[in-house]
Amino acid sequence: MGTLSTHVLDTSLGHPAAGVAVTLTTTDGTELAKATTDADGRVGALGPEVLEAGDYVLTFATGAYFAQSGVRGFYPQVTVAFTISDGTEHFHVPLLLSPFGYSTYRGS
Repeated sequence: MGTLSTHVLDTSLGHPAAGVAVTLTTTDGTELAKATTDADGRVGALGPEVLEAGDYVLTFATGAYFAQSGVRGFYPQVTVAFTISDGTEHFHVPLLLSPFGYSTYRGS
């Protein structure tokens, strides 16, 4: 069974980004799950118990995160589309974030 987790690191401050809303959808927009990053910037389990092979989208509400900190960012949201080819694996999709840029990768 495939599982999904994520975490967000605020690279401009050098610490985890707590309180970021994260939504998991299919590519056609069907919502599968919503969560908010914890004090360590993590969402340990996101989505259904079984995440089948296919294409998915994670959307991070980065504008709201920066606004609550009194920082004006450039990206109101970050959307990461990805493909799961083996539904038995665990997938970790981290986001490195600053007010004017971001990066992501497949974590472990």
